[in-house]
Amino acid sequence: MFSRTTACRGAQRAARQQAVRPAQRRGLAAPASGSFQYQSGEANGVKFASRDFAGPTTTLALVSKAGTRYQPLPGLTEGVMNYAFRSTDRRSTLRIIRESELLGAELNPYHTRENLVLETKFLRDDLPYFVELLAEVASSTKYSPHVYHEEVLPLIHFAHKRFLANPLDMAINSAHSLAFHRGLGTPTASASTTPYTKYLEPSTIEWFSKVAYAKPNFAIVANGAEHSDLSKWVNEFFDDVPATAPENTAGTEQTKYYGGEERIAHDSANAMVIAFPGSSSFTGKFYKPEIAVLGSLLGGQSSIKWSSGFSLLGNAKASPGTKVKTTSAIYSDAGLLYTTITGAAENVAKTAYTTVEILKKIAGGDIAKEDIAKAKANAKFKELEYGQDVKAGLLLTGDGLVSNSQAYQIDEVAKAIDGVTDEAVKSAAKSLLENKASVSAVGDLFALPYAEDLGLKV
Repeated sequence: MFSRTTACRGAQRAARQQAVRPAQRRGLAAPASGSFQYQSGEANGVKFASRDFAGPTTTLALVSKAGTRYQPLPGLTEGVMNYAFRSTDRRSTLRIIRESELLGAELNPYHTRENLVLETKFLRDDLPYFVELLAEVASSTKYSPHVYHEEVLPLIHFAHKRFLANPLDMAINSAHSLAFHRGLGTPTASASTTPYTKYLEPSTIEWFSKVAYAKPNFAIVANGAEHSDLSKWVNEFFDDVPATAPENTAGTEQTKYYGGEERIAHDSANAMVIAFPGSSSFTGKFYKPEIAVLGSLLGGQSSIKWSSGFSLLGNAKASPGTKVKTTSAIYSDAGLLYTTITGAAENVAKTAYTTVEILKKIAGGDIAKEDIAKAKANAKFKELEYGQDVKAGLLLTGDGLVSNSQAYQIDEVAKAIDGVTDEAVKSAAKSLLENKASVSAVGDLFALPYAEDLGLKV
């Protein structure tokens, strides 16, 4: 059993090993596999996955199905997230912070629409300590009124103010709300003060944490760890984590796409989002690789410095200061393909018209084959780059395990994109235009167009 009283000695040991014998560290050996594939398994009722990269550090995450999609009341995800790495039954906040600092580690809680993530990064040899820490946080965090009022609530207030000050964030959240209503449509940050005064309190947050940290609702994922080692420590330290969760039906129903339009006045900047139903994650049942290619073809923001790139929106000569970007947001059972436009109101309006015109050209087949070939290559590169990224890999794989019981394998995603035909891209564009769009305008509403002006159905 790994002793809970040896953190300081462990930190000194790690420092000595790094300074005196750096070449002998296990972390500098070659990885067990040359692939980016994850190995997955289950230990002590906990789903886990790992891929072993060469290097002196390990990134470890607990990925739980407790993003804003699954919160039954506003603000619960933010509440649980902001209690992370604070006092537990065995350790105070100060002790957790000091021990982590002595071991040279990073602790980072964050959330997405679907997942709450507790992420740690540390020297490889300290894997047992941090697996145990995640198990302890999941099973015995103290949700005290003092911490809630003095530390958690101010953080939620800050996120609320930052959200309201950013027209682009408001427009993206608005488009998701129009597209999916509840569930995936729930804002990622609290948009009003209602949660603070009506719904949130320590006991409610604690109840939701028991949903988030029950074994069926989370997975442990590691980059830079041997699979057998991770299995061993997960099996040893997750005994006290509940095997069942309190009943919570929020967000569990199959996502349905709706569409619609919302206009929000804002005096600091202008943003428009034009969105359509997209593709689920590769691990979901509604994966459509042609959506990734279509998003790359529309594009907007060039990946090459001093060049507009090949994308159709990138070459549409948007006015100076206008920023355009197309994103394919993937979730466990749905997706949203959306183009964001920011800048002066008149330029945003002009670019919105251009976006729809280009989409109509793609649907009509009035696009060069060479452009589609470039879009396929770019989409494949982005998928490989994104899946290779440590943070994205942890999140995608953890979500795949807890939502659909399989890891996200980027090699297979790349093969799927290779198989996309020109006709599939054309058909995808045509389908979007025949469906309802989700259009959000934030800023100078006198100058920003309505969806009907753009020729879109809502």
